[in-house]
Amino acid sequence: MDPPGYNCFVDRDKMDAAVQDQGPKELSCTELAELKQLARQGYWAHSYALRGKVYQRLIRDIPCRTVTPDASVYSDIVGKIVGKHSGTSLPLPEFVDNTQVPSYCLNTRGEGAVRKILLCIANQFPDVSFCPALPAVVALLLHYSTDEAQCFENACRILACNDPSRKLVDQSFLAFESSCMTFGDLVNKYCQAAHKLMVAVSEDVLQVYADWQRWLFGELPLSYFARVFDVFLVEGYKVLYRVALAILKFFHKVRAGQPLESDSVKQDIRAFVRDIAKTVSPEKLLEKAFAIRLFSRKEIQLLQMANEKALKQKGITVKQKSVSLSKRQFVHLAVHAENFHSEIVSVKEMRDIWSWVPERFALCQPLLLFSSLQHGYSLTRFYFQCEGHEPTLLLIKTTQKEVCGAYLSTDWSERNKFGGKVGFFGTGECFVFRLQPEVQRYEWVVIKHPELTKPVSLEAVAAPSPPCRPMSSDPADRLSPFLATRHFNLPSKTESMFMAGGNDCLIIGGGGGQALYIDGDLNRGRTGHCDTFNNQPLCSENFLIAAVEAWGFQDPDTQ
Repeated sequence: MDPPGYNCFVDRDKMDAAVQDQGPKELSCTELAELKQLARQGYWAHSYALRGKVYQRLIRDIPCRTVTPDASVYSDIVGKIVGKHSGTSLPLPEFVDNTQVPSYCLNTRGEGAVRKILLCIANQFPDVSFCPALPAVVALLLHYSTDEAQCFENACRILACNDPSRKLVDQSFLAFESSCMTFGDLVNKYCQAAHKLMVAVSEDVLQVYADWQRWLFGELPLSYFARVFDVFLVEGYKVLYRVALAILKFFHKVRAGQPLESDSVKQDIRAFVRDIAKTVSPEKLLEKAFAIRLFSRKEIQLLQMANEKALKQKGITVKQKSVSLSKRQFVHLAVHAENFHSEIVSVKEMRDIWSWVPERFALCQPLLLFSSLQHGYSLTRFYFQCEGHEPTLLLIKTTQKEVCGAYLSTDWSERNKFGGKVGFFGTGECFVFRLQPEVQRYEWVVIKHPELTKPVSLEAVAAPSPPCRPMSSDPADRLSPFLATRHFNLPSKTESMFMAGGNDCLIIGGGGGQALYIDGDLNRGRTGHCDTFNNQPLCSENFLIAAVEAWGFQDPDTQ
C-alpha cells in the first residue's frame, strides 16, 4: 500500500520499486557516526515512508538563520506570487539559469508545484542569484513532503544553513564557478586517466568539468539521486565531489577505447549519466565514490577559497548573460600557438603541462621569466628573474634531448628566510614530471597515500601574517595555502621537502634522494627517487643541461 500523504505529487504509474515499502519503518540512532554509516549503506533507501521521516529529521536539524521562511510564509505568499497561472505554465526564476525541472516521476500537479515553490523561494531569498541545483532538490523533496508548504520550508532550511563549515548548495555564480574549478582540481589529482582523456578530446576541458553539478542535479536517475541525497544530507557538499569523480571514473572505464569527439563529449557524459543503470548500480556508484581517499573537508574548503579569490581578482563574480560562453572560453585559456615559443617544449607539450596546473592558475597565460639561452647559465640570474612570481614552472632539457621539470608553488624569494643555508619550502601542490622520452607526472606522495598523515584542525591552519604584511580582513588571506605542510601531521620532514635553493644549487624534492638537483652554473644535474614525490628518475640519473627555462603565470588582462 502507498504511504498515505507522501506521494500526492507522484505519478504512481511511473514509479517502480520505490513505491513499495519494503525496508525498516523506524530509525532510532542519534549518533552522527552511526547515521553516516546507515546513510552510506542505504538503510532507509528501500522504505519510501522512512526516507521521508529521515529527511524531515535531518533537515529540521540544519542550523539556520534566525529568520528562515517556514510553511506558514508559503501559505501567505503563494497566492500573491502565482496568481491565476497554472503551475506548469509558470516561468522559472532567473537563478536556476534555464535549468529544467527534472520529472523524477512527478505528476502534472507535482511539476507545477516545483515551479510555484521555486518562485516563492526567489521571493524570500533575493540574495540567491545563481542556483541551478535547486530545481532537482525541490523536485526530490516534493516526493517526501505532505504538501507544497512543507517542501518549501525544507528547501528554505537547506538554503538558510548558517554553519560556515557545512556548505550545502552554491547560491551565487562566484560560488558555482569556483566549485567547478575545485572539481577540475580534484579530477586532476584523483582521476588522472580520465583527465588525460578529457584533455585529449576537449578543446576546453573546463567546459566539461563545469557540467559536473548537472550530472548529479538533473541527469542522474531518481533512484540514484535519492541515494546520493541520503548521504549528502548527513555528510554535506564533499559527497557531491566524490560521486561526480566516481561518475567520471566509470565513464572513462566504459568509453576509454571508443572514439570521442570534442564537440560532443559533454553530451556523451550526460547521456552516460542518464543511462548509468546500464553500467553500475547506485550501491556500486557510492562504493566507488567512498573508495576515493579525498582531501579533508577543511583542505577542500581552502582550495575553494583560493579559487574564489582568483575569480574575484579577475572580476568574474556574476554571469554575463550575453557573453557568458565567450567569457568562460577567454578565461579558461589554452596555450596559443601564435604567441608561445619555447626552446624546450612544443605548444602541445605546454598545453599538456597547463592541464596539470591548479585551475586558478590555468586562467593565466604562460610568461617566460628565464631562459638560459637568453639570460645565461647562472643560478643567481635564475633567482633574480623568478623572484616575485608565484607559482613558477621549471623546464629542463638535457644534452640527450630528455625533457623534465617541476611545477613549483612558492616564490623563490622564500629561500632567503633560511639565512644563506639550503632549506626546503613550498606546498603539496608542487609536482615533478618528465615529457621526453615518455610523459609521467609525480605528485606529492600524500595525495595518493593520505594514510601517511592526519589533517590538523582548521584553527591550526590559521597562519599569522608575515611581519611585512598588514593583517587582512579577508579570511582567505589569514589562512596558510592549500596543502601547506602545517595542515598535516607528517611522520617526518622527508615527505615535505618540496623545493630548496642556495647559491650553489637548486633542489626539488628530498628524503632518500632528490627528484632534481641542479648546480649553480646550470651545467650539471642529477635525478633520483625521493620520498616527497615517490618518483622514478626523471631522466638519466646524471645529466648535462642543454637548456633551462622558468615560466610564470600572467593574467591575460595585464598584457
